[in-house]
Amino acid sequence: MKYKRFEELPIWQESLKLTKLVYDLSNNLKFSKDFKLRDQIRGAMIGVSSCIVEGFEKNNNNEFIRFLRMSKGSVGEVRNQLRIALVVGYITEDEFEDANKKLEELGNQIGGFMVYLDNFRKGKK
Repeated sequence: MKYKRFEELPIWQESLKLTKLVYDLSNNLKFSKDFKLRDQIRGAMIGVSSCIVEGFEKNNNNEFIRFLRMSKGSVGEVRNQLRIALVVGYITEDEFEDANKKLEELGNQIGGFMVYLDNFRKGKK
């Protein structure tokens, strides 16, 4: 399937849902007052969708794959920061597990899309 607009990409759509989740989690009273961690996790989560879009708009599979790598890296960064939020008591174990599972799934989807694009580029479709 050829996507004509980045808004059609399932990984972009999922990244927006997870951005809302991260914002909701980081809005709780204790978390929201830790400006450094709150701003860091939000910035990393924004970076996930932003890299997807930037790579898509390059109209070049090599560039798209490069930006998807950065997006996947940002997913890992968010997962780490959520772990920190758990350790310092800003979120519950259940909140962490739910968000972490969704982020792992998104990371896997981004990785799978990278493989698809790489195979398409190599003519393996």
